[in-house]
Amino acid sequence: MTALTVTTTSVASLPTEWVVIGVAQGPEGPVPVPGPGTIDAFGDEIPRLLAGLGATGAQGETVAFPAPTGIGPDLVLAVGLGAVAGRGGYGPEALRRAAGVATRTLLGADTVALALPAGTAEAVEAVALGVLLGGYSFTAYRTTTRKAPVRTVTMVVDPGCLTPAQAAVRHAQVLGRELNRARDLVNTPANDLYPESFAATVATVGREHGLAVDVLDEDALAAGGYGGILGVGQGSVRPPRLVRIAHTHPGATTTLAFVGKGITYDSGGISLKPVGANEIMKRDMAGAAAVFAAVLAAARLALPVNVTGWLALAENMPSGSALRPGDVLRMYGGRTVEVLNTDAEGRLVLADALVRAAEERPDAIVDVATLTAATRFGLGDHVFAVMADDDAFRDQVLAAAREAGEQAWPMPLPPELRRSLDSRVADIANYGERMGGGLVAGLFLREFVPAGVPWAHLDIAGPAFNEGEPYGYTPGGGTGCAVRTLVRLARNASAGEGPVRRFPAPTADTGGRTEDR
Repeated sequence: MTALTVTTTSVASLPTEWVVIGVAQGPEGPVPVPGPGTIDAFGDEIPRLLAGLGATGAQGETVAFPAPTGIGPDLVLAVGLGAVAGRGGYGPEALRRAAGVATRTLLGADTVALALPAGTAEAVEAVALGVLLGGYSFTAYRTTTRKAPVRTVTMVVDPGCLTPAQAAVRHAQVLGRELNRARDLVNTPANDLYPESFAATVATVGREHGLAVDVLDEDALAAGGYGGILGVGQGSVRPPRLVRIAHTHPGATTTLAFVGKGITYDSGGISLKPVGANEIMKRDMAGAAAVFAAVLAAARLALPVNVTGWLALAENMPSGSALRPGDVLRMYGGRTVEVLNTDAEGRLVLADALVRAAEERPDAIVDVATLTAATRFGLGDHVFAVMADDDAFRDQVLAAAREAGEQAWPMPLPPELRRSLDSRVADIANYGERMGGGLVAGLFLREFVPAGVPWAHLDIAGPAFNEGEPYGYTPGGGTGCAVRTLVRLARNASAGEGPVRRFPAPTADTGGRTEDR
């Protein structure tokens, strides 16, 4: 990973290969945006050079040219920031994207100085995170030489911001490392990443960081009655797992439970996916990867909040032993589900994990899943859906996403769609109306969350995997979607901005697990 340092030295004095500056899109042409240490470094030469090279300052645009004579850097990379900012300057997301574009453009470079307009600790953290995310590439299976990430990036900051800037960079380094870990997991092919190997990775890494890790194998799942996870995994030669990983802090007053869908490969099962839909189905464990990374980040940042991650891991395959449409599963907690579509498997593994997570009586539960194509059709590939039956908690999750720089949108849970999940032979069916299918999936999951506990469902089917070209700090392949939102939610909760309602006491008829709605 790129080494990040912070300095207050003027750009003109830095002996570096490249210096990165920001350029805005002005009404009469490109406008250099001064960053710390650049105001007097270049004089009037930069605007002339930019205009001569045809630069516009459009967001994501890059223009390279030799540095003016007499200053330290050899080369200048001007990165477009978009329209000229108002008094508030450029927001964190614009800076993150600019830094990401710069480090992706400069892959293979040795030393780079960044002089983007980052005058606050928040802005410095955004730039630092953009550097680490933009320089990411997945090379584990490459046999040919690929350009390495930039070796060293020096961020130029104002003298009065040095100490908070250093702390901001340390935070970005942790978050960037764990988010890129999630990307690596999503990009790993299913012949190497399957329930057992995924669980082993969580156990090894988690324990390296002092976290409590428990793994339930197929025998433990059978003994515990985890019918959803076992049912989905029964068609594969690679048996399922349920993994619990927990960060606890002695000063915590709030406990969050994060539940991730971990289908390491999704063929659709007997309800086989059509040709063209299988090639990226290794990504169907992106929710579990996000949960794993978020718990690790919370621990490494020593956030004073308890965070427990639940990874429901299974491989959904067709075979003689596979789950059939029409089968009935007895879920963890005792409820029965009629399986009408074996390709609606993610909600089955999540349901088991939600009930189990709820038994520990956390203050709030968030599940994360690449759950439905319907949500992707509705929101596209850059926005994930947030569903909840607690408006206040839904708004907290949306605020966390916005603060973290991820695009999320609130979606409803229409009660009239619930009837489509009624089953003639079981408590509930796993598939209902096709129109509004993403909302129906949310309604199914809600059935397995105790009444009264704040809960949110994040459907990240669109933005979890980028099938197109890289952009900003987003690579092709796994993106690490939802990691930043979960970490921000934990960070907010540790600062007293989390859920205020406590888990209801268990009642005699529910056993503290679920209530019919």
